[in-house]
Amino acid sequence: MSRPNKNDAIRSLVSGSGVAWSLSDGAIKNWDINNEGTPRPTDEEINTELTRLQSDYDAKDYARKREAEYPSIEELVVALYDTDDKAAIEAKRAEVKAKYPKS
Repeated sequence: MSRPNKNDAIRSLVSGSGVAWSLSDGAIKNWDINNEGTPRPTDEEINTELTRLQSDYDAKDYARKREAEYPSIEELVVALYDTDDKAAIEAKRAEVKAKYPKS
């Protein structure tokens, strides 16, 4: 998951409404409504939603760091068939969880 941007905020505000838009220099350039009743969000609404999305993203920093260091799927599959490998995998996961605790 990448850092949220204005497109993500707009998508979150109007999801499933059949709206298409484009941004130019950070401002909505085109707003094509395929579903009447879907108003164009204000800059304030977009910025508020972007702040919310950024907070969610920041709160999950520990999860992204853990994922980068967790054992691979291949290592996990091999561990299913070998008791020693399974113990090593469990130890590695515990080490990563301790290194990046939930805040």
